Amino acid sequence: MPAPSHLETAIFLVLLAASAYGFWMRFGKVVRKIRASKPDPGFSFQPIGKRVWDFFSEVMLQSKVIEQRPLPGIAHAFVFWGFCAFALVTLNHFAEGIGFPFLSREGWFGRIYFYLAAAFAVCVAISIAGLFIRRFFVRPQWLFRKETGGNVSWESGLIAFLIFNLMITYLATFWWDTKLVWWAHTLTLLIFMPLIPHTKHLHLVLSPLTVFLSRGGFSKIPPLVGDEDFGLDTGKDLTQIVALQAYSCVECGRCTEHCPAYNTGKVLNPKEIALGVRGYLNEFGPGSEEPLLGKYISQEAAFQCTTCGACEFQCPVGVEHLPIIIGLRRGAVNTGKWEDDYGTKLFLNLERNGNALGFSSTERQKFIDKQQFPIFDGTQEYCLWLGCMGGYDPKGREIMVDFASVMAHLGTTYGVLRKEKCTGDPARRLGNDLVFQQLAEQNLETLAQSKVQKIVSICPHCVRTISTDWKEYGEAPPIEHHSEFMARFKDKLPQTAGPKIVYHDPCYLGRYRGVYDEPRQVLARSGEVLDPPRSREKSFCCGAGGGLAFLGEETGERVSHNRAKELVATGAEIVGAACPFCNTMFRDALSAVSEAPPKLLDIAQIAAASLK
Repeated sequence: MPAPSHLETAIFLVLLAASAYGFWMRFGKVVRKIRASKPDPGFSFQPIGKRVWDFFSEVMLQSKVIEQRPLPGIAHAFVFWGFCAFALVTLNHFAEGIGFPFLSREGWFGRIYFYLAAAFAVCVAISIAGLFIRRFFVRPQWLFRKETGGNVSWESGLIAFLIFNLMITYLATFWWDTKLVWWAHTLTLLIFMPLIPHTKHLHLVLSPLTVFLSRGGFSKIPPLVGDEDFGLDTGKDLTQIVALQAYSCVECGRCTEHCPAYNTGKVLNPKEIALGVRGYLNEFGPGSEEPLLGKYISQEAAFQCTTCGACEFQCPVGVEHLPIIIGLRRGAVNTGKWEDDYGTKLFLNLERNGNALGFSSTERQKFIDKQQFPIFDGTQEYCLWLGCMGGYDPKGREIMVDFASVMAHLGTTYGVLRKEKCTGDPARRLGNDLVFQQLAEQNLETLAQSKVQKIVSICPHCVRTISTDWKEYGEAPPIEHHSEFMARFKDKLPQTAGPKIVYHDPCYLGRYRGVYDEPRQVLARSGEVLDPPRSREKSFCCGAGGGLAFLGEETGERVSHNRAKELVATGAEIVGAACPFCNTMFRDALSAVSEAPPKLLDIAQIAAASLK
């Protein structure tokens, strides 16, 4: 392009300053709101290596974006990579505006770089056109927002047009490197810049930081600090990470697409939880005494979450929905604002009887005596953790008996505790920190007195709570799920040509613990293992998690029925479960959706049957 005149340079600098001012006017407010929020208790940069790897994988390589939605994911990835490639081109473009370009197509580096950028420009133009068609013509329902009346935001169309125009005007310079083309590209850039912080495209700036500043673990619930910390009750309780994540939400709807509550006609939409926090911050700001549950976030929605983790797992920009939702529950429960008869009964059962089902502890002892389970005395290798379901629920007891027979077959010594209370999982997920702390501390004391070295459990919820959540109050012995235990000794289990078995991935075993292959390896010894359409990381919840198994009837379609239909449709003769809560939920659901339902068995029951 010919060198700009003094007048053109002056006009360019004025427009650039105006664009930068427009950007900072909004972005500066966002930064101030995030910084004004309170620091996150317990946050640590360690382990730094994992943070760096997650940043490289999820941000630079766009691995999660591509893996979970391959076609639109690749399109988004090319747009991101194009922006990275254009960073140097844009700086050089602005330098041209004041007559001091530092890259030239005459030099070897400039020539190579400009042609590389041109290749990205083509990919970006095609990708953004495809994304525009998907958003405005295909119109996936996950992209809609309630505040727009079910319509896609016009801002997305404008941004798509500007990005497309940036690519076209850049490519045009290879044939018409004129001032007209330069100004067309420049004006597009200067219009685009101040729009970024005013739209969902703010994630372009914030999401890399959000991914890097994660809480450091899946669904990691932050500790409460001090007597005045009750969770997320009002604006003053919002932390910097929560505020950062709220402003990073890209509104893509991946969380919505996989949410069991939303997909069964309930109020909860995890996307609206994050955007509700954003709306609250925009209107009231951090430090406000206005309740968080109210204008922007529904209490009903917060207590419909099964804590399955699908939203958090799917999010491509690092929004951690579960700590926010559980934080909101904490704020409501710990301040007495949540009134629910079922919830009150559950908490009383946990306090008075030490189990979620409300039975006397003598019932557990009768079961132990009847089955002649050995009492753990410190000489056995494993402490067999019964849990609420294994100790009191009839079906859970059957699973426990069969798993004990498998352990005996493998020659593993084990014993059960004479006294054992609920791990506190339902209290933890529903936000009752006092009850959870009492249960955790009592159990930790019992384990220490019994000199337990290793624990095995049939319940993924117990495994998660003991291994992770109890750490606030002490270190528990290592615990593993019974699928992990049996998989380690799978070669000692009989290999039989059995029926078709469809395996349901429990949320707390899969997404929370990353255990997918071990249960399938165990089942493969007894039959042909099938996967339903939604399996592994995309498994659909049974509906029991988050304490919801104890909160009475659901609104809308039952989550368990939705999943049961999918399991029945595989044509399998057996539904293989690996969680007593899943087993409980499917017990009635399979019969409700099929006149001839498949048999429902835990993986331990299937393994035990092969021994007979």
